[in-house]
Amino acid sequence: MAKFTDGRNTLRANSPWQTHYHGRMSEKTITLGGGCFWCVEAVFVRMKGITDVESGYANGHIDHPTYEQVCTGETGHAEVVRLRYDSTQLSLSEILQVFFAVHDPTTLNRQGHDVGSQYRSAIYTETDEDLALALAHVQQLEAQRVYGAPIVTQVQALQCYFPAEAYHQDYFEHHPNQGYCAMVVRPKVLKFETTFAHHLNPGRLS
Repeated sequence: MAKFTDGRNTLRANSPWQTHYHGRMSEKTITLGGGCFWCVEAVFVRMKGITDVESGYANGHIDHPTYEQVCTGETGHAEVVRLRYDSTQLSLSEILQVFFAVHDPTTLNRQGHDVGSQYRSAIYTETDEDLALALAHVQQLEAQRVYGAPIVTQVQALQCYFPAEAYHQDYFEHHPNQGYCAMVVRPKVLKFETTFAHHLNPGRLS
């Protein structure tokens, strides 16, 4: 049984916490990697039905890695965001539609100028049902030939997760005019806000 931590608890895969977190029967969790976690986090904090977004490191081979360690590419972790969402308002399929729209799933271990295995495209699930749904979603995109190259997104069960350092959390919200945020993160946020206006949380507009 895989163990992982967030900023609040130590959790185990296939535990009741997946859908009963803090007693809320409808809340589920999915962990996504789409390059730099600042980008992915900035998009999903604006999505209606998302109840919590945390940047972190997943599916590596050492416990509690630091950002500097992950950046070496030697720990095996991916930069990810761990999403909690209200499944009565939002489905995993809808989350994946946004995920695949705001990053390039065809570039192996790379997003733009960010290069390294820590920037891999990844979907890490906590239930067999979600794993099957994610795999089917990727297969459908491939069948529809949505992209001009094969999808290289890693789809597998979440084996481990550790929260990133505090200064990474809500990074775009705190530093919207920082160079990388202005040039790389903001265009992804604006794409989400224009393409998925029906999913916007009105309280989190740019």
